[in-house]
Amino acid sequence: MLRPIAFLKMRGMRVHSCLLLLAAIAPLGIAQNEADVEAVVSTDLGSFRIQFFPEKAPGHVAQFISYSKKGVYDGTAFFRVLANGLIQGGDPLLKNEVSPRTRWGSGGFNTLPSEFSDLKHERGTVSAVHPQNKPGSDGSQFFVCISPQPAFDGKYSVFGQVTEGMDVVERISRVPIDENGLTQKPVRILKVSIEPKKTEPYANATIEELRKVVTMNTTLGVIKIQMEPDWAPRTTQRFLMLTATGWYDHTGFHRIAKGFVIQGGSGETRASGPTHPADRWVHPLKAEFRTDLKHVRGIVSMAHGDDPNSATTSFFIVLGPAPHLDGEFAAFGKVVQGMDVLEAFEREDVDGETPKSRLEILSANVEP
Repeated sequence: MLRPIAFLKMRGMRVHSCLLLLAAIAPLGIAQNEADVEAVVSTDLGSFRIQFFPEKAPGHVAQFISYSKKGVYDGTAFFRVLANGLIQGGDPLLKNEVSPRTRWGSGGFNTLPSEFSDLKHERGTVSAVHPQNKPGSDGSQFFVCISPQPAFDGKYSVFGQVTEGMDVVERISRVPIDENGLTQKPVRILKVSIEPKKTEPYANATIEELRKVVTMNTTLGVIKIQMEPDWAPRTTQRFLMLTATGWYDHTGFHRIAKGFVIQGGSGETRASGPTHPADRWVHPLKAEFRTDLKHVRGIVSMAHGDDPNSATTSFFIVLGPAPHLDGEFAAFGKVVQGMDVLEAFEREDVDGETPKSRLEILSANVEP
């Protein structure tokens, strides 16, 4: 008997019902060091990475890692999607490419109990599927949220979070479907690999290790910036992380206020799009303001919104004395080469404070 699992109406989107059957698969072995590894899901349309929450769903994390290592997911597919809403996959029945569509989504259940927690079904959440009204019958099938799905909170077992490749997840969600929300052609999971978890560059660096020089190759020339971690260590670490991961590469300078500042480093200005693998480490910074530091020409400082604790990636370089910024923004470096490049920026034509030509960071590197 077919049993629907309702992917309900959320944020104005109707998620099609999933028709699932119970099926038994013997549980596999338990993986070790779950907090130190993550999964790379390779598909027909690209790859994405998943970090795990073993403290919240130890059984699900252990099973997913074990299944991945044993190749259980290899050759399966994402078979049910909602455009920009969610994707569902992991049914071992789809390894058989001639498996009838009426059977898609009916395999792989009843291998472990549900592990509900306080984790929310937000963008990127990875959660286990179980048939409607059958909690405790979880298995190999899982879904990834693209938009928040609050109706699922506390009802499905969250065990992971996509940390890279949400653009791939979105792409999968937009493949053609039939009237039941089944993909016209399954998006194949080529392989799920378990790899060491990526670590944030400079996360545990000492003050001396943060005392670096960043070389910034811009449209108008090279600017070298000496980091001053004594002024703002957390802000310095953030800037070095963004530089070392290539986050700043091909982002634009979106503001030139002549005699005042030039500003850049917003992901929204990146030529290839706003997302980047290092986004996983970007979060608002706690303010590190010092009234004894003067915002004079060549000082590099982190921008923020109305909330002083809202700085993330955007920075500015001071073009002239700006005492009203002292104690209000976190200065973390100073230009030691390229003052002539700052002059070139000031000569650019602007519309208000917006450059008329695209000016960007072509590449940024941390010097050894």
